[in-house]
Amino acid sequence: MLQAKTERVAIGREQKNKRQRLGKLSLHTTNLLLGLLLPVLALAVWQAAGAMGKLNPLLLPTPEIIVKEFVSLTLSGELLSNLRISAWRALLGFLLGGGLGLAAGLWVGFSYRAERLIDPSFQMLRTLPHLAVAPLFILWFGFDETSKVLLIAKGAFFPLYVNTFLGLRSVDRKLFDVAELLQFSRWQLLTKLVLPASLPNIFLGLRLSIGVAWLGLVVAEMMGSSSGIGFMINDARYFSITSVVFVGIIVFAAVGKLTDSLVKLLERRLLRWQDSYKGGGAP
Repeated sequence: MLQAKTERVAIGREQKNKRQRLGKLSLHTTNLLLGLLLPVLALAVWQAAGAMGKLNPLLLPTPEIIVKEFVSLTLSGELLSNLRISAWRALLGFLLGGGLGLAAGLWVGFSYRAERLIDPSFQMLRTLPHLAVAPLFILWFGFDETSKVLLIAKGAFFPLYVNTFLGLRSVDRKLFDVAELLQFSRWQLLTKLVLPASLPNIFLGLRLSIGVAWLGLVVAEMMGSSSGIGFMINDARYFSITSVVFVGIIVFAAVGKLTDSLVKLLERRLLRWQDSYKGGGAP
């Protein structure tokens, strides 16, 4: 009798878990469809307007022409070759600039003297636009990879620096008093208190830094390069091949979205403890 009751409870629990999994899957599918609704609608209107002759194909080719150009560039190997070069430059620049930004943010966040010494200069340099400093980088470092990687690193540095600094300074002071009471070492203070409490800001800086790294890559490759997606866009603009320009823009958008989604996935896994407001209607 008791065994039969236990089996019924186990079966009921399993069915409940199955319904919850199906509910989550249905919610994710709904969110995905809602996210695709606006782009699909825009593409349909765009294609219809082009098919009716309402658009100048030289200035705004239809999605069908862009897709054919994308397939042609992919089959020829030109697109993948340029994408591989651009991705490598973006990765090197991001690792250099983002790593230095994280280290500088931790240093300045911990030290009031360091803040007074270098933060005003950093804030001044942060406002310099890429297009203003790109010619100088080319003059100083030439047209090789060094100037491109450093220009990307310059852009990737500041979002991580600023958000890491703000993350440290937003930690409750009482937590530092508790850490002092527990006689935390400098390393324990960093790993057990500061970094966990600062992670939301650091992840925000990471996402912004990746976005600015791609922006810096475009500027670097369009200012002086003979390879990469930015060069491909600039070369197509020179010859008025608008479909290739759109292919390059779409590739940048897709890769940027992919990298941002990977960081968001990592953020959700590492910040599962965070119980923050997600907007009305969120699960």
